Amino acid sequence: MTKAKSYKSDIKAAIHQTASDLYKAGLMDKQTMREFDASCLTPVHNFTPEEIRALREREEVSQDVFAHYLNVSKDSVSQWERGDKHPAGPSLKLLSLVEKKGLEAIA
Repeated sequence: MTKAKSYKSDIKAAIHQTASDLYKAGLMDKQTMREFDASCLTPVHNFTPEEIRALREREEVSQDVFAHYLNVSKDSVSQWERGDKHPAGPSLKLLSLVEKKGLEAIA
């Protein structure tokens, strides 16, 4: 199973697909492909506890519902919002998608 990529725009998606095909055909080196990844894919940044809480409140959901959408426990969301722990990996990517496109983007 391949994970879906989130692009900055449809044009960036098309450019990235072309670059990916060139890489697979051996016409582009790995370094150049990494540069295309960095320029075309949606960036992920670290969220502060306040940003996580504001994002959840913007979407008008409880910690329990927010956790369900992110496929984490309610305790994880609570710890993120208090600053006891920080989201990483897939959770961080999902938070970035929710920030950009709203909760319905991951529903």
